[in-house]
Amino acid sequence: MTDDRIDRGWLADAVRRIEADYNRSADTHLIRVDLPHFAGITLYLKDESSHPTGSLKHRLARSLFLYALCNGWIAQGTCVIEASSGSTAVSEAYFARMLGLRFIAVVPASTAAPKLDAIRFHGGEIHAVDDPRTVYAEAHRLAAETGGHYLDQFTYAERATDWRGNNNIAESIFAQLGEEEHPVPRWIVCGAGTGGTSATIGRFIRYQRHATGLCVADPVNSVFHRHFADRTVVALPPGCASRVEGIGRPQVEASFVPDVIDRMVPVDDADSIGAMRAISARLGRRVGGSTGTNIMACAALIEELHAAGATGSIVTLLCDGGDRYGCTYYDDAWLESCGIDWRAAERRIGRLLGD
Repeated sequence: MTDDRIDRGWLADAVRRIEADYNRSADTHLIRVDLPHFAGITLYLKDESSHPTGSLKHRLARSLFLYALCNGWIAQGTCVIEASSGSTAVSEAYFARMLGLRFIAVVPASTAAPKLDAIRFHGGEIHAVDDPRTVYAEAHRLAAETGGHYLDQFTYAERATDWRGNNNIAESIFAQLGEEEHPVPRWIVCGAGTGGTSATIGRFIRYQRHATGLCVADPVNSVFHRHFADRTVVALPPGCASRVEGIGRPQVEASFVPDVIDRMVPVDDADSIGAMRAISARLGRRVGGSTGTNIMACAALIEELHAAGATGSIVTLLCDGGDRYGCTYYDDAWLESCGIDWRAAERRIGRLLGD
């Protein structure tokens, strides 16, 4: 039934603007990383940092806006709200400004300053909370107060993206591998923040009947890998939190779909930072901490394939660039103040990469 409150002309133009933005953007690169010590095994990085807003979350933000628009939840003049540690809000601020909408990001007060600056750069407003556990309730309150819409990435991420295809990240990966030696990868490795990306990739693999396994790399201090092993575990103990932004959660989110995942690898924060630094040195540019988490899981899979005498390809995600983490992950003094010793992992991944 048509909702008379929705200006269908404005809605059509809003969808057109988002689709036009997509058409202006080339697909993200798939970077090949040869491994000289592991004959027959190749690592690929899907470089999501090349999106207009610099991260994998650009895909999610686009999907969430289209989903909300086509459900009639966003109209002309709607105030849009999100609970986010940074990157999702950066991307959502970009799309909100494109549509001429007010955007408020509810963020933990500890969010890195460069991410807050990026949200503001795209026209977003910051609503910081001291207790990260209150971001959901505060987002709901602001939506009620403003008569706006809470995008709620942690609920809608797994359903907002068309997992059957339509240029999603999984379809893009397989298309880009088409002319490689191993066009069907042994493994695709990703992290889980909302769970939307792992749900999309896992469903696509099954829908296309590929033999590829889906491995999710998860911070040690995250509930997801614990829930994967034991479905009765739905939250972390108080005070248990990861330093790696964008992935891992203290509670199981509605968008996390464990049944499409084949394996989960818990990764210590120090190992994530060391791997991040090693792959950054190999690429000649900085990447973010969650990419380091992914690389650590890839290392375990590469070593297992090699020990079994197997060959094949492994694909993982370069989630975002490292420039937003100059005052944290790339600051030795900050890491030492947090008790994070990354050096052993940096050396290990450097050797694996052949450096």
